[in-house]
Amino acid sequence: MGFTHYSGPASSFPGKETWKDFNTIFNANKAEMLQTGDSGEDVGRIYNAVLDAAKLGVEERVIFCIIMQESTGNVGVGTTTDPDSHPTGGLMQAEESPAFPGQHNLSQAQINSMVQAGTKHFKGNLQQLDDQDTASTIYRALRLYNSGSIDEGNLSDGKGATPNYVSDIANRLQGRTN
Repeated sequence: MGFTHYSGPASSFPGKETWKDFNTIFNANKAEMLQTGDSGEDVGRIYNAVLDAAKLGVEERVIFCIIMQESTGNVGVGTTTDPDSHPTGGLMQAEESPAFPGQHNLSQAQINSMVQAGTKHFKGNLQQLDDQDTASTIYRALRLYNSGSIDEGNLSDGKGATPNYVSDIANRLQGRTN
């Protein structure tokens, strides 16, 4: 199923009642993760790492959809740089995240470290807003996570980052895959 394009303010994006549960979203993406070179053990450890990181106060399905958007669940994804030339690495391509470029069959601790770093970064974005577990706050925090700033009237204004970032994750939350 293809992605639907969403834009405008957070109120123009799909409500949480349209989002699938974590297990449904995770299972829909297993084949795509395995295509990256991840082992079955890597995929299982991503699942465990997401459950553990959710204890920081971020929904499992949101954490996992960020992982799929940023790295396709590839535990060996390369490190990139943000607009301020800071390295962003790991499964969630976050500043200060450990990364293991080109490596697979990682330990649970290695995978946890990447997911924890990205989730802490996203939790900080939620806290910059109102730290509510609402679709509106989550979508706005996703824009901050990707671009570092937000145009409240148009979450597809990437300000130099990926314009469709929030829209793509909204689709992922509804169970759509690439």
